[in-house]
Amino acid sequence: MYHRLAKSVPVLLLSVISLSATGQTSSVSNPRNGWENNPYSKYGLGELRNGNNTSLRGMGNITSAYSSATMANTDNPASYSFIRRTTFEVGANMTTRTVEGTDNGTSEKYQSGTASVAYMNLAVPVGKNAGMCFGFRPYSATYYYLTDTIRSTSTPPSPLGDAIKSYRGEGAMNFAFVGGSAKYKGLSAGVNFGFLFGDINKSIVLVPTDRLTYNNAYYSQFVTNSRVGGIMWKGGLQYEAKLDSFHVLRIGGTVQLSQKIREHFYETHLAAYNFQDTVIRDTTFSIPEQEGKITMPFTYSAGIVFSRPGKWSVGIDYSATQWSQFSSSLNANLNTGIAASSYKLGLGGEYTPDADNTRRYFSRATYRLGGYYGNDYLKIQGTQMLYYGLTAGFSMPFKRSASQLHGAIDGGMMGTTDNGLMKQTYIRVTLGVTLNDLWFVKRKYE
Repeated sequence: MYHRLAKSVPVLLLSVISLSATGQTSSVSNPRNGWENNPYSKYGLGELRNGNNTSLRGMGNITSAYSSATMANTDNPASYSFIRRTTFEVGANMTTRTVEGTDNGTSEKYQSGTASVAYMNLAVPVGKNAGMCFGFRPYSATYYYLTDTIRSTSTPPSPLGDAIKSYRGEGAMNFAFVGGSAKYKGLSAGVNFGFLFGDINKSIVLVPTDRLTYNNAYYSQFVTNSRVGGIMWKGGLQYEAKLDSFHVLRIGGTVQLSQKIREHFYETHLAAYNFQDTVIRDTTFSIPEQEGKITMPFTYSAGIVFSRPGKWSVGIDYSATQWSQFSSSLNANLNTGIAASSYKLGLGGEYTPDADNTRRYFSRATYRLGGYYGNDYLKIQGTQMLYYGLTAGFSMPFKRSASQLHGAIDGGMMGTTDNGLMKQTYIRVTLGVTLNDLWFVKRKYE
């Protein structure tokens, strides 16, 4: 088993990495189907990503009070002390998105999609009452390309007459961490300690349609870049009470205090002038790279799970984030479109018909359902973005081991077409593998 696991890990890593796709873009006015484009990722740190494993995604992401002997719940580090086998997990995420909106009174719709690494974790039990986990999970992604037409009659009016204004952005932030937890009787406490890193590039390009009248103007470009790298931590608690010989009640919660991480930021304004066969480019304004701080917001969660271990479990989860604390010491525009707070409510459960039935394979599989509802961290034109969705998933055991193949699907909606905004409907499919083995356990011979 050890040799099979060692050979499988590199193959799985290469397979998942090959599915990664850099977010490409298209616009509402000129869509290119098949490429990813999320207009709302223009704001803040971009679209916040779900770094939970496939099993949790299939049941509404009820992470605060959930734990497993064979899977790592990296959203609450207190769960690591419940792990009983060395566990390696890797997953890939595929998303399709339909965006609807109105452009100059005309309804527009386009579709886009992407694939990326969803998570990678290695969890190890440390004795009977402790555990550790090493992991990687995406934090946010920025990918958009939008165009707009501004005119001398617009509000505010264009100083260059009719012009095409293009917005483009790309980038990502990721979190690599190590976590640990310890348990005393039914109470477990843990912490994730890691490094948040990445960069976000944004640009606005203004191209006049009447280049001769307005001083031979060719285009103007405004570019910003934020490069982030800093330490972040998150703590968690779980308490498990055995109600009788079969049933268990577990409550849990997490907290991540407001923290400052390092940011490197620069801004450049460029102008180009077209003199027949010669184009002259000039830097009209520049802020050289400076070092400052981004203040990340306070966030917390709480949940409860009622279960019959090995058979079924159901739970409810609530999380909230105080985005009013979010800011950048160098880039005041980072706060544009950010709400004061956000929240999410999740419900879900799982069911295994008969985990010990060796004759009927599908009786040993686990099936999951869930749902969620919440307010996103964006507030644009006075409207905070609502979202909701339904989830489903499964875990299929390998024939002769405790390892499993997982799948989850998440379908939902975010936003509205009111107030000139855009509504998104999406389907996210996640596939994952969990490899389990008994490492660091002394062999017994008779």
